[in-house]
Amino acid sequence: MTTPCIISVAITGSVPQKKDNPAVPISAAEQVESTQQAFEAGATLVHLHVRNADGTTSSDPERFARVQEGLRQHCPGIIIQFSTGGRSGTGHERGAMLPLRPDMASLATGSCNFPTRIYENSPELVDWLAAEMIKYDVKPEVEAFDLSMIFQAVKMAQDGRIRGPLHAQFVMGVKNAMPVDRETFEFYVRTLRRLAPDATWTGAGIGSGQLKLAHWSLELGGHCRTGLEDNIRRDKDHLASSNAALVEQVAALCPNYDRHPASVAEARQLLSLPPAG
Repeated sequence: MTTPCIISVAITGSVPQKKDNPAVPISAAEQVESTQQAFEAGATLVHLHVRNADGTTSSDPERFARVQEGLRQHCPGIIIQFSTGGRSGTGHERGAMLPLRPDMASLATGSCNFPTRIYENSPELVDWLAAEMIKYDVKPEVEAFDLSMIFQAVKMAQDGRIRGPLHAQFVMGVKNAMPVDRETFEFYVRTLRRLAPDATWTGAGIGSGQLKLAHWSLELGGHCRTGLEDNIRRDKDHLASSNAALVEQVAALCPNYDRHPASVAEARQLLSLPPAG
C-alpha cells in the first residue's frame, strides 16, 4: 500500500487580485465553488482567507462563517483551516473568527521580513491566538518562516500553550525570508523530527518554488500545499487555470514517490482530528 499525502489548497490568499488572474476566487460563492473543484481533485484541507468586495483581505467573522457553511455543505469532511495572518489586521481581530470552531487555524510563532514590511507576531499576540485555539478546540498549523519558529512551537507545546501533536508547515520562497533551499529544507525536517517525533509537517513553496517543495515533501514523507494563494502563475507565460488544476498537478506526482492523495478519513487521522461528522 502507498503512503497517504494530505494535499492542502490555499485558494485565495492575501495579495492576488482578479486583475492578476481571473481564476482567483473572491466572493464566498466563488471560494466555495473553487474549493469544491479542488476537493474533487484530491485536496482534503483548505487554507482560507476571506476578501472584501474590493479584493482586500477581511477579518470579518461573518464572511468566514458564510464560506465555512458552504464548504461543509459541498465538501463533506474537508478540513477547514482559517488564516490568522497579518494582512487581515495587526491585533486580536486576526483571531476574531476562531469562535466559529474551524478544524484548524494558522499560527506563526514569530516575526520575519516580508517583501515590503515586517510580518509582525508579537509574543503577546502569539500567546493570545494560541489560547483562543485551545479555548475553541482549533488545532494550530505552525507556520514556520524560519527555524526559530519551530523551536518556539515545540516550547509552547511542552508548556501547554499548544495542544499536541504538532503540525508544522515549512514556508519557503517568500522574498526576504527563507529561500527555497534543499539543505535547509532537510534540516527543517530533521530538526522537527528530533524535537517533536510525533509531529506532522507540510512543505509550502511560493511561486516557482511551489512544485519543487511538492517533490521534496513527497520524497521525504511530508504533505503538500498548493493553490493560487502561493502561485497565481505556473510560469511567466501561463496563468494557473484553477486551484483544482494545481491540486491535480500534485496528485499526479504522488505515485512517483509511492504516495497517494489522502482521503478525508486518512487526513483527519494523520492530523489527530476527529472524524467528519
